[in-house]
Amino acid sequence: MEKRGPEVHLDQDEARAGSTPRVVRYVLLISFTLAIIALSMIWIVGAANRSGENGGHADTEGAVQENRDRGESR
Repeated sequence: MEKRGPEVHLDQDEARAGSTPRVVRYVLLISFTLAIIALSMIWIVGAANRSGENGGHADTEGAVQENRDRGESR
């Protein structure tokens, strides 16, 4: 701390009341990466298990074929 007249000048560590370790950056980066991987896996597994439910290309083709069959039988 340095005093120049009525002004007080502090260096960076004194102004922040502590040091800023770089490990925080790595924790943030690793946790962000793990969150993206986890959400991606949930999305991929959910999409892979949904193949038997309604929706998708196969259901559209089936619906078109049903409409053709109904139109021909009328």
